[in-house]
Amino acid sequence: MKENESKVNKINKVGIVSCSGEDLPEGTISRLATLEVLLKKKPFDTTTICLPLFIAGGEGDRLFAKNNPTITVDGCEKLCAKKATEKYSGKVACSINVKDFINDDIKICNKRNLNGKEKEIVSNVADAISKRVDDILKES
Repeated sequence: MKENESKVNKINKVGIVSCSGEDLPEGTISRLATLEVLLKKKPFDTTTICLPLFIAGGEGDRLFAKNNPTITVDGCEKLCAKKATEKYSGKVACSINVKDFINDDIKICNKRNLNGKEKEIVSNVADAISKRVDDILKES
């Protein structure tokens, strides 16, 4: 019986809810980092949850986030992804803020065509998301 219970409780995918802010370069960075994880780093272990649909009442996304660990990736201190996920589905497994990856001496200004430093931040955020996915899957 315990063997069956562990199969039922085993986590198959980790949800990622990314910032949808188009007006901030950090929003672009959060979406690109999430995409890198979904397509390259952890394609079989992750799924994305569309923040605007989630907020508008996407029942499937809300149910998934309620029943599975979810990582939020925000672009600023407003933490829209985290707050919405916790409001509609419960506590998140991990919250990542792109601002934590930006040094005070780096000025992020591009919204569409990222420069080398901005691409490096995308990679660093993607690595952090991937590591957290691994940690969550090990814990299950």
